[in-house]
Amino acid sequence: MGASTAENTNLRLKAVLDILAESVWSGDTLNAGEVLAEATVRVPFDAHEAELLSGGIPRGHKNLTSASAKLVKAGWLVKGRSGWTIPEDGLRATVAFPDVSAFAEALDAGTPIPDDVAVPTAPPAKPKAKKATAPKKTAAPKKAAAPKAEAAKKTTRKAPAKAAAAPAVETLPQPEAVAIAGDFNKLLGAAEDWAPQYDEAQMEFNPLVQLWSLTAELPAGFYTYKIALNRSWEENYGAFGARDGANHELNHDGGPVTITYNHATRDIVVS
Repeated sequence: MGASTAENTNLRLKAVLDILAESVWSGDTLNAGEVLAEATVRVPFDAHEAELLSGGIPRGHKNLTSASAKLVKAGWLVKGRSGWTIPEDGLRATVAFPDVSAFAEALDAGTPIPDDVAVPTAPPAKPKAKKATAPKKTAAPKKAAAPKAEAAKKTTRKAPAKAAAAPAVETLPQPEAVAIAGDFNKLLGAAEDWAPQYDEAQMEFNPLVQLWSLTAELPAGFYTYKIALNRSWEENYGAFGARDGANHELNHDGGPVTITYNHATRDIVVS
């Protein structure tokens, strides 16, 4: 990797830990894909990193997923069946090495975290901006007491207006069908892989939450797939919600898996 590519990858590795730490403090649950996607939003790919490799994956994405093994080796990241989690040493690393240069150097050299670094329980406090001191106001002279009749008028209040009716849940136009077309369609019972026309590949729509989902039992393995609309390839979405984009990747340990698709954002969630 070139100097700029290596630096960007280190920035994204640090972003991965920061994102996971923030999810611990906020109580949010993120899967590996969401963490990686957010890291690339915070540190976007340059032209070289955005080039697609033979597998249809951006170079920068491949570099980041490969480099994440260094976080695991350092004990700052745990990759499990339920997703990526940050252990206590990972939380401590976000405090011990806040600068990306020190972070990258410690990661490459295997530098242990100093013993006096405690596990943070909240994000670092941001310094508050000082408020300008406003000039003191001269007290206005008191008004003479109003007659009782006038005072009664002023204290009479109007009845509060009725609360407005709650707005209806916003619904967005949805496709007629959404399929997961990939190299595991045969395992779902379809006649062939990468074929969005079969019923076995179709997702179910939940109108209450405006989401499409499919749950399947898959053996352990590495799978790739895309989201295809209306039983054809005319409109399809890949990694990062890009139309005609690179394949989604699923490194599955075996067992049930649920894939959820949001047509409003083109995002997927794997659980």
